[in-house]
Amino acid sequence: MPHEAPILTVSQLTTAIKHSLESTFSLVWLQGEVSNCKVQSSGHIYFSLKDAHAQVAAVMFRGDASSLKMIPKDGDQVIVQGQLNVYPPTGKYQIVVRELRLAGLGELLLKLEELKIKLHKKGWFKAEHKKALPKFPKRIGVVTSPTGAVIQDILNILTRRATGFHLILNPVKVQGPGAAQEIAKAIQDFNTFNLVDVMIVGRGGGSIEDLWAFNEEIVAEAIFNSQIPVISAVGHETDHCIADYVADVRAPTPSAAAEIVITENAQQLHHFQQILRRLDHSMRQTLHHHRLCLKTILKQPLLASPYAILGSWMQKADEFRQELDQSTFRLLKQHRFALESREKILQTLKPTMQIFHLKEKLVNLRKAIDFSVLQKLNELRKAIQLKDEKILMDQRWKVKLEHLRELLKNKEDALKSINPRNLLTKGYTILFSEKDQSVISSVHMLKKDQKIRMLLSDGEALAQINEIYSK
Repeated sequence: MPHEAPILTVSQLTTAIKHSLESTFSLVWLQGEVSNCKVQSSGHIYFSLKDAHAQVAAVMFRGDASSLKMIPKDGDQVIVQGQLNVYPPTGKYQIVVRELRLAGLGELLLKLEELKIKLHKKGWFKAEHKKALPKFPKRIGVVTSPTGAVIQDILNILTRRATGFHLILNPVKVQGPGAAQEIAKAIQDFNTFNLVDVMIVGRGGGSIEDLWAFNEEIVAEAIFNSQIPVISAVGHETDHCIADYVADVRAPTPSAAAEIVITENAQQLHHFQQILRRLDHSMRQTLHHHRLCLKTILKQPLLASPYAILGSWMQKADEFRQELDQSTFRLLKQHRFALESREKILQTLKPTMQIFHLKEKLVNLRKAIDFSVLQKLNELRKAIQLKDEKILMDQRWKVKLEHLRELLKNKEDALKSINPRNLLTKGYTILFSEKDQSVISSVHMLKKDQKIRMLLSDGEALAQINEIYSK
């Protein structure tokens, strides 16, 4: 007869399973979504942890639940630490949670709450550390993104409500990796170089992840250590972050921060407007009184016509106007004459005119040389005819004549060598500006695509500058 397995009671089987599970899974970490969460009056919390394919019952007794920063709710993603337990009356297994923390957003909120407690203990939130804002700030610093709507909102408020201020933007990232470090450094830079009288630190609204840079301890420390008053303007009216608690003033929005900065200016402006209204009223009363007095005076016979008093003055004004017109005409005539004289001088200084005058001088010099040579030749010829017997003397005159001819030829060659036209035949060119006919002597007087006139030995040519190369 085969050996039969022992017959167990339900309690025995449940107890065996209980010992097996609890010894095997004495400590487990588990992540899942909370569902069916119930908090009993005893302080115990009962819920289920589930994922897409399974779920497990969980219980957290009052002793462990009392240490929770916040009670989990249905839908929260949590990470728990505990041990498996079998509850004999129902025969179901469950996890007895000893530690619970929120995952994802919940973890961020928990981290934020812990930092709040830490900074509160340091006293960074106390009113005694808050600095007063300057009444009339001339230099306003802004620490925010240069591309967001925040800086535009602040500028719109300041330019519409105030004048005589200087705004300095220190551009930073306001979310993502490295944003907190950039914000803290910008605040420190404003203090290091004493650039502003007050600063606005902020950004637009967003999720807690978007605003997290302003929940970092490094930013809170930079704000607390700032010697310059700081206005925190992070998010919208319902958003709060660590920077709001540490800052000297918290503004619900960036636009409100701009309003706060110029509050004293606005109050002064309102005061000035009231003074202006009173002054306007006083002026109107004064004008009304003097208008009545004037009407009384105008009834006097002497003042019946304005010409009785103003006639002589009006005539003098006409005389002064006539003298002024004549003086102005003489002055313009003198300036016109001086201008025409300078134009003539400029005409004579033009290279083309100088070349023309040099040509005339060259022709006259050639004529004078020819005349002088002919005169000398005639004199020599007469001397030779009168003194035929003096052959030796004749030879001397011939030598002298040859010398003079050679000298004349040298003079003529020298004149030809300095003639600008002769220089042009050797490949040289004179450049003139087409616009004002001035001589171009340097590449620095040229511009790309400029039109110029080129003077050559046998004519002129027009050209356009394509490239310029300077030594």
